[in-house]
Amino acid sequence: MSRLALHSRPFVVFDPANKDHRTWFAEFNASAKWGNCPVRFLIEDDNGDLVTMIQRRLIQYYVNKEFGNKKFRE
Repeated sequence: MSRLALHSRPFVVFDPANKDHRTWFAEFNASAKWGNCPVRFLIEDDNGDLVTMIQRRLIQYYVNKEFGNKKFRE
């Protein structure tokens, strides 16, 4: 293992329920820099880019938090 790998920020999956993850993304939104983020977020599945993936997960998180499993008309 290289020295760079030993001292780099760990990879994690973005979890919208994790307050630290939301805080780090809010800091990124304000500064457009990931420099203060102690982790590196992974892009999962077929998501095109990291920021869009996080935004979609946050939208789903807050919609579920507000409305739960409420059924809507189709």
